[in-house]
Amino acid sequence: MASMATLFTKLSFPSHTVSKTLDSHFLPAVQVKLGLNPKPSRAYRRLRVSCGLIEPDGGNLVELLVEESQRDLKKREALSLPRIKLSRIDVQWVHVLSEGWASPLRGFMRESEFLQTLHFNSLRLDDGSVVNMSLPIVLAIDDALKLRIGESKKVALFDQQGIPVAILNDIEIYKHPKEERIARTWGTTAPGLPYAEEAITPAGNWLIGGDLEVIEPIKYHDGLDHFRLSPAELREEFTRRNADAVFAFQLRNPVHNGHALLMTDTRRRLLDMGYKNPVLLLHPLGGYTKADDVPLEWRMRQHEKVLEDGVLDPETTVVSIFPSPMHYAGPTEVQWHAKARINAGANFYIVGRDPAGMGHPVEKRDLYDADHGKKVLSMAPGLERLNILPFKVAAYDKSQGKMAFFDPSRAQDFLFISGTKMRTLAKNKESPPDGFMCPGGWRVLVEYYDSLASSSDGRLHEAARA
Repeated sequence: MASMATLFTKLSFPSHTVSKTLDSHFLPAVQVKLGLNPKPSRAYRRLRVSCGLIEPDGGNLVELLVEESQRDLKKREALSLPRIKLSRIDVQWVHVLSEGWASPLRGFMRESEFLQTLHFNSLRLDDGSVVNMSLPIVLAIDDALKLRIGESKKVALFDQQGIPVAILNDIEIYKHPKEERIARTWGTTAPGLPYAEEAITPAGNWLIGGDLEVIEPIKYHDGLDHFRLSPAELREEFTRRNADAVFAFQLRNPVHNGHALLMTDTRRRLLDMGYKNPVLLLHPLGGYTKADDVPLEWRMRQHEKVLEDGVLDPETTVVSIFPSPMHYAGPTEVQWHAKARINAGANFYIVGRDPAGMGHPVEKRDLYDADHGKKVLSMAPGLERLNILPFKVAAYDKSQGKMAFFDPSRAQDFLFISGTKMRTLAKNKESPPDGFMCPGGWRVLVEYYDSLASSSDGRLHEAARA
């Protein structure tokens, strides 16, 4: 998400009234400090809105966890199978698949799914319908491992600590066309693409697909697991709150008051349109991010201060962590971000300037046209059911001393505080203009950069980012 908040314009909001009865083996959503308020106000309790959440892609939420009674059996089976050791990013994709974020996928992609994703940004289902799928979700292996697997129809997936994570059934092994994958995902093969260099270029020359049986829920034991609500848990929470609309906002940056202006204004406009209780899903990305992004732990601390300081309303906001790794693949990746939120029950998706974008890794320019992300979302196959909310740039209004929507007729009154400028101020322990960010949230940023300065080898950042 671009660093400056913006206002949606020329909206068309088709109404979704599909009722979905949720059958889930998950426990009810955990009562946590951010966004899940166990004691709604008297006015909130009076609401009696019929909640009809948008259906998941394919009609059903695909959850790939084995029944608890079968877990010991599956662990023993895993010990008897050829083993694949998963990277940190691989485990994050297992997490994504296991909870149904990529519904209707049932595991790592086989070749037909991989090619459809790479060339069409979508998957055609057996009934002829199309769902969006813009990023390959694949597992790479090398030549030696392919040889060891041999004729086996199953393999076991183990984490870095040697713990069995999942079994991959009815497997298919096929070539890993790295150059084609990178070119079609990013539109360039220039060196320096963070995800490509981390997870594709050094990976094996083969991909292995199949149906997943995930042995236990993926946990990270980092103090944040209670924020990692699955699509099923989020749907339960939205239903509990009697939400008649869910609008999702993804970000990988700290929340400043421009973002908050956008989110609160979005809710106001939905109320003006006749919705009674629209609920915000504030959904920071929690998987792999590049080294200079603020790590998840610190972003969550900052988001907590935003709610504590009343910048966002906890009663109409659900804060949860989206477990996907980040590609920085612009218009291609933003489709994945939008599609995954359908599976969590969101029927509105906020999109801004240059979503999922980054600077060109070699040249001094943006890698993508800033407007292409929102344009692509409005045309993308399989996203027709999702209401896309594009918005205009907001900036710091010096005449009012606060973030406001940019008015070109008085451009001289506005100050654009870029992400780079924000980081520089925080690193130097300087304060931004009053009204740019809540004081508590800004103190968290200053503490983070101060902690980096005190870490001589930089390992602190990597530990927090993991």
